[in-house]
Amino acid sequence: MTVYVDNAATTKLSDKALDSMLPLFKDIYGNPSSLHTVGQTAKEYLEEARETVANCIGALPREIYFTSGGSEADNQAIRTAAFIGAKKGKKHIVSSKFEHHAVLHTLNALEKEGYTVTLVDVNSDGVIKADDVKNAITDETCLVTIMTANNEIGTIQPIAEIGEICREKGVFFHTDAVQAVGHIHVNVKDMNVDMLSASAHKFHGPKGVGFLYVKSGIPVKNLIEGGAQERGKRAGTENMPAIIGMATALKDAVDNLDENAKKVSAMRDRLMQGLKDIDRSFINGNLEKRLPGTVNMCFEGIEGESLLLLLDMKGICASSGSACTSGSLDPSHVLLSIGVPVEVAHGSLRLSISEYNTMEEMEHIIKSVPEVVTYLRSISPVWERIIKEEN
Repeated sequence: MTVYVDNAATTKLSDKALDSMLPLFKDIYGNPSSLHTVGQTAKEYLEEARETVANCIGALPREIYFTSGGSEADNQAIRTAAFIGAKKGKKHIVSSKFEHHAVLHTLNALEKEGYTVTLVDVNSDGVIKADDVKNAITDETCLVTIMTANNEIGTIQPIAEIGEICREKGVFFHTDAVQAVGHIHVNVKDMNVDMLSASAHKFHGPKGVGFLYVKSGIPVKNLIEGGAQERGKRAGTENMPAIIGMATALKDAVDNLDENAKKVSAMRDRLMQGLKDIDRSFINGNLEKRLPGTVNMCFEGIEGESLLLLLDMKGICASSGSACTSGSLDPSHVLLSIGVPVEVAHGSLRLSISEYNTMEEMEHIIKSVPEVVTYLRSISPVWERIIKEEN
């Protein structure tokens, strides 16, 4: 049995998305910037996809810009607000300590360009306090950027409340919603956001495509110069098959969101129930304010890398955190931000479920994880020391 529970890293392309993409590779192959009939046919598909994406998040079609994915969208949103702020003499940005590296590394780059950044603390349950964001905002603040749902522990943030604070303060508000879109209800108006980032491969769309929502009236700063595509704000011939596949996958996810969330959260809860009694283990993050499909746990006395390799031998494909940092030996910055000790953070496991999973697979995980943890602890000098100190 092969059990894929690394959906926070990437998801399987849906059949509907694939079927919608195929004509764009062969029959509807025109460049949507061309004026001839073949090109204009492609443009009709492009604008229909833009309208579909906009409708799925409560936006206007002209507020949607297609990108190569969530990282590009994050970069463009943050640099747009930073550029506008600098022209007004405001060069301070507020974010949090457990943002995705697409956000944190962009902020690091801006600090080298003369901006100041305040990273608010995260509660031990993985939920940011809106008041902490409010208190971090100053007269010099040009942007607040807080993720909708964390990519490692799955906790959902009080975005609408933070957005309301930003409106009152006259500060741009961006949210990285890469893990949220297609999995929980997302409406840009209800959330009080000015900009929002998303990526198709997190909701059964293709890799290499995403979108950025920018509220009407905000002048978008270009990251890529060249042609007049995306209303002059993102040069380069549009990746038509991927864009169509993303729109199809997103509509399908939104249309079936409640049904899928009910199924996925039931599997998530079964996992948590079945694994919570492993000695010296604990679940990371708020048990209620979390994505339907994310379980993140730590096991003392073992290394996460060894855990993943042995689980893989049992057919279980999981992760220890963000796929973007899977080559790093450092413990997760997300777990450290919520107060998990360094030595414990090394023994982390992220199981992220989709509607393609089954309860039978969950039972296989529940049987396998304790077996692997027990074996690793039997050969771990760290675990031996823990037991000696306990006695």
